[in-house]
Amino acid sequence: MKRILFSSLIATITLAVILSSCKKEYLETNPTDAVSQDDIFKTTANAWNAINGIHRSLYIQYNATQDQGGQSKNMIDMDMLGEDLVYPTTSNGWFISTYRWISHRNENSTSTPFFHFDFYYGIIANANMIIANIDRAEGPDADKKAIRGQAYAYRAWSYFQMIQLFGKRYDKSGANDGLGLSLVLEPTTEKLPRSTVAEVYTQIISDLSAAITNLTDAPARSNASHINVKVAKGLRARVALAMQDWTTAAQFANEARQGFSLMSTAQYMQGFNNYTNPEWMWGSHQQSDQTTFFYSFFAFMSADFNSTNIRTAPKCINSILYNTISTTDVRKQLWDPTGTNTAFPVPPGGARFPYMNRKFLSAGGSGSSIGDVPIMRVAEMYLIEAEAKARAGGQDAAAAQVLFTLAKARDPNYVLSTNTGQTLINEIMLQRRVELWGEGFRFYDLKRLNLPLDRTGANHVAAVASIFTVPAGDKTWEVLIPKTELNSNPNCVQNPL
Repeated sequence: MKRILFSSLIATITLAVILSSCKKEYLETNPTDAVSQDDIFKTTANAWNAINGIHRSLYIQYNATQDQGGQSKNMIDMDMLGEDLVYPTTSNGWFISTYRWISHRNENSTSTPFFHFDFYYGIIANANMIIANIDRAEGPDADKKAIRGQAYAYRAWSYFQMIQLFGKRYDKSGANDGLGLSLVLEPTTEKLPRSTVAEVYTQIISDLSAAITNLTDAPARSNASHINVKVAKGLRARVALAMQDWTTAAQFANEARQGFSLMSTAQYMQGFNNYTNPEWMWGSHQQSDQTTFFYSFFAFMSADFNSTNIRTAPKCINSILYNTISTTDVRKQLWDPTGTNTAFPVPPGGARFPYMNRKFLSAGGSGSSIGDVPIMRVAEMYLIEAEAKARAGGQDAAAAQVLFTLAKARDPNYVLSTNTGQTLINEIMLQRRVELWGEGFRFYDLKRLNLPLDRTGANHVAAVASIFTVPAGDKTWEVLIPKTELNSNPNCVQNPL
């Protein structure tokens, strides 16, 4: 299938093509199935529809399967592969093969390898079209810069998401010359070989620099589904953290969070479904008439939507992690250790389990799975800055002070930490695990830190999880390239089987 240039003007056509497609050639990137590029780039007004189409692509359904609802698929996969999210039963089977560390190591799987490869390269293809054509559109230069900047940010974000999956972890002390990704940087049908991990990270940094340049002094965005300069800087902080570039990570995390505030304790209990929350820097916004049925993030992760998956298997927190949370911390209220607390909503006929969550609530209650999905929050920036300063050495007091601002907002009884060295780092990482639970970070964190998977001693159920430990650095930390790509691109090489 030729790549589609997503546009809000052609959402119905785009969706129909996606749902009916099964054979894909990943690097065929000309958008011949949709609006012509001549029309979409005649004016900046039309080009805005192209960037809005990318925003929309983050939460539409792909390949007619319920577990492929855009970016939420990545978020759920990344926590299913970790130890902090617990699946209490096999339920109706969705995400179980991911939870068991099977799907991402099956090159023939139409789920994890195929989806992540196809989804992010689809965004890259559309970003490439925008970057290549926006200059000739008629309209204000300010609009061109804003559109171009978001396209660069989307391309960088997509490559960053993918390299952490398909490549080896970045090692600051190493050459990073292992296989990364094919760097497709313009509209092309050329079959490209995989560049190295180092080359991919170099391109990501270059794209984010371009994004920041273009988005600096851009007009205020219309809503938080658009990427602005603060979000681009937040992405730069994420990348630097993965590269163990502590100084850069701390700098950009600090710059990214300026002008935002942490949410109140009352807002923390409102369901994580509304991107107007003052702490949300970037999120997928879903209008009430854009129903997502059973492929929504909230069809799997909320406490209350009436899906079979939620009725039979509400998502739970690792009991060991839960027990580290202070009783005066608002986050302690997000999980029920007893499984009997009726203040925790369940869909009609829904089962209850110990440590079930109410962090995520569908904006439509039990009858609708709509809701905004968080992609970047201010809390993450505090955590990045604190971690980076603590790992840099010689900045323990500064790191503790940054952590204090966040932790105090969650727990009124929290006192400034006097921990230092690895003990302080451990405290920061516990805060990160609790704060970002269910938002798609745990696999990435374990891999970037070269840590093992360890589900032992907690409430994981052997018959459901199957896999309890995976050594750090094992080949299974690399997602396999989908067989479809290997068949269509003779220059592409598979990861170790």
